[in-house]
Amino acid sequence: MRGRDLLSVVEEVRSAITSKVKLPTGYRAEYGGQFEHYTAARSRLVVVVPLALALILFLLWLAFRSIRAAALIFLNVPFATIGGVVALWLRDIPFSISAGVGFIALFGVAVLNGLVLVSFARHLEEAGADHVSAIRQAAELRLRPVLMTALVASLGFLPMALSSAPGSEVQRPPATVVIGGLFTATLLTMFVLPVLYAYFGASPKASAQIALDRT
Repeated sequence: MRGRDLLSVVEEVRSAITSKVKLPTGYRAEYGGQFEHYTAARSRLVVVVPLALALILFLLWLAFRSIRAAALIFLNVPFATIGGVVALWLRDIPFSISAGVGFIALFGVAVLNGLVLVSFARHLEEAGADHVSAIRQAAELRLRPVLMTALVASLGFLPMALSSAPGSEVQRPPATVVIGGLFTATLLTMFVLPVLYAYFGASPKASAQIALDRT
């Protein structure tokens, strides 16, 4: 196992046993220990991750009462996923249960940044600002809080990501996921999300005003 991940070792052992060992009728090979815990945790993660994403989307809809605004903020999830996956690939770290837990934590922080931006833009629109100028001002004025949130989380996970102490093989994957995901999520939140919001995110009041101005 030294220098390798658990899954690849078990797959190699399984392949060797299948090709070289002929078991008598009624016998089978099972793989226990850490691998058994891994498969059980993976099965739970398959349920927990979609449930967490659905709960995030529901809470966003509850906050805005608009599926369009909720969907725009929810775009931070794939924004963050890109960075997390690329960070794991660059560091040659296989996906593990701890990395999956890191993705769940990452989604929460990434969605929070989008929530800060969109809610502030909605507040400006309700105060009478134009839809496009509202999101432009929100991107400028909320830049510091969004960067602060990302930097605090990233710097907090940095020692875990760089650690080589015993047990660091469990700490490195989630820390790497959070740092890489927050990097892309922050960039895309500040540059891509405002553009998408300008085209698709007008509040009902702003949409009615736009239609009135066009007529």
